[in-house]
Amino acid sequence: MTSLSVVRSAFPRTAQRVRTVRSRWIDLGEQARFFGETVVSVKDAVTRYRSELLRQVASMSLGTGALAVIGGTVAVVSFMAMSTAAAGASQFYSQLSQVGVEALNGFAAAFANTRIITPITAAVAFAATIGAGATAQLGAMRINEEIDALEVMGIKAVAYLASTRVAAGVIVVIPIYGVALMMGFLAGKFISTVLYGQSGGVYTHYFNTFFIPGDAIRSFVVTIAEVIVIMLIHTYYGFTASGGPAGVGEAVGRATRASLIAAGFIILFVTLALYGQTGNFNFSG
Repeated sequence: MTSLSVVRSAFPRTAQRVRTVRSRWIDLGEQARFFGETVVSVKDAVTRYRSELLRQVASMSLGTGALAVIGGTVAVVSFMAMSTAAAGASQFYSQLSQVGVEALNGFAAAFANTRIITPITAAVAFAATIGAGATAQLGAMRINEEIDALEVMGIKAVAYLASTRVAAGVIVVIPIYGVALMMGFLAGKFISTVLYGQSGGVYTHYFNTFFIPGDAIRSFVVTIAEVIVIMLIHTYYGFTASGGPAGVGEAVGRATRASLIAAGFIILFVTLALYGQTGNFNFSG
């Protein structure tokens, strides 16, 4: 009996934990390899698989099946942005009115919606719609051996299936996020001026005073970064799904959980990188 076998027999729990940690590190390495291959293969997706890329753009934006009836991802993201912005405006007005500065509700909407509320809402919406759909599609193809069939036919499966979805997600997110941002601004103004009776001129004055156009551009950068990470994670879990339909469902759940956690870190670090510690606004006017 070797010394390693003696250690394993003497400390079975420790040995099990070591095997678990080793397995997790191997999985992490496989994910990193897949992410790198997917990003590198985006060039092939754009040049060689253009028709599949356009099909994915149409599917992600307008939706398929029952989702297309309500307008696809555009409607889902817009309604979620409106809901969160409206809830935020209501809370801002309630809190600011306690200290007699409810007129600054326009400032709160311009500052918070652009920098944090709408990007977080977009991350949740994209993970729950586009990301989960990509995992389910790729998982179904994996258990039906369709991915193996593509590789046998000489098609680069990662470029054709994963890279096209990542590139399509980046293309789709730009107009969709623009619509979501505008809907969030409109919802905040509606709550403040119609439901709470604040003067439209006062709200517009403080909104225009504190709204920084550069913040809107930077929020697009944050959202594009989070969508790239979300699509990479969801395509990986779909690409490596196993265990039949139940395994695909489990892969969708794990991918959604992992992508939301990763998106939270992306929003945190990219926001810190873009805005730093200064806040970049003057509280006056």
